[in-house]
Amino acid sequence: MSNEDDRRLVLVFGVGRSGTSLVTGILGQLGFHIPQPEIKADETNPRGFGEPEWVVEFHTRLMRRVRVTVFDSRPRAWDITGRVAHEPEVHDELKRWLDAQLREGGAVVVKDPRIGWFLPLWMGCAAELAVSPSNLTMLRHPAEIVASARSWYGTWQTDASRAASWLNVMLETERATRGSPRVFVRYEDLLEDWLEGIGRIAAVLDLPQLSDPRQDQLAAVGEFVDPGLRRSRVGWDEVHVPAAVRDMAEGVWDQLQLLAAPGGDAAAVHDELDGMRTAYVALHDEAEAITQSSVTAVKPRKARRKTRPATLRARVARRIPERYRGRLRNAVGALRRSG
Repeated sequence: MSNEDDRRLVLVFGVGRSGTSLVTGILGQLGFHIPQPEIKADETNPRGFGEPEWVVEFHTRLMRRVRVTVFDSRPRAWDITGRVAHEPEVHDELKRWLDAQLREGGAVVVKDPRIGWFLPLWMGCAAELAVSPSNLTMLRHPAEIVASARSWYGTWQTDASRAASWLNVMLETERATRGSPRVFVRYEDLLEDWLEGIGRIAAVLDLPQLSDPRQDQLAAVGEFVDPGLRRSRVGWDEVHVPAAVRDMAEGVWDQLQLLAAPGGDAAAVHDELDGMRTAYVALHDEAEAITQSSVTAVKPRKARRKTRPATLRARVARRIPERYRGRLRNAVGALRRSG
């Protein structure tokens, strides 16, 4: 059981394939509690995902219910998932689980690419448990993310759609975490010098648990970090993304780079990103308006209710004026009774 004074919660954000597993694994090696059991490692992430099975199942169930995907490019999808935070049953379910994890681990790190879709829910539960979450967002160039996602997740979603989803998720995550303790970390920086990267995380988020690692912890992290796992080193030429989306993504990437620099999390950068978010919403609205026919074509139609053919009696009855139908029914009834 942990001391309430030592309780800390770090939420890890980032689009899938951006290095969130790497930073979560490092924090786990340095003493943070990763709720168990975890999603098992596979060829897409041979060092492990660092994702609690409960959290993945919880988010997946909610997202399927409201029909939002992890790589969802729709700006209005945030309103859809945001409404879930006001459902008492969902809120209580997460609060009970989070309370149990904080009691067990003290310093807890939670990572799942879906977590950003339910940030108000997590923030609300943490506040009721008297814990202020620290937000850690991983940054990786969008072209590398798109290429990596295509390699490991398949081509069911186009490069253009994944790039647009990166814009949607990163712009909203940045906006939603303002005013809370947060840090942005570049994936390549963490691979090149993880010790310096962790030192910056510890300083910005005020995490004493990371400030003085033991020698055995340092050795464990040294074995865990493998720069060779950065298997997608590509640029925009290797992905199929329209110029409008590509240029917008590159501009957002440049601004996010500033957030990852010392002193870069400033109002001027926030204003630039707000303007870019407005431009992205307008671009997406235009795309939806243009492709309305395609959307309509694949939308499931309601099945028409089958009607039985009218009987001869019914067809005859329709031809009798309404004012005579009652008299006729009475006469037919009298004949049946007399017979």
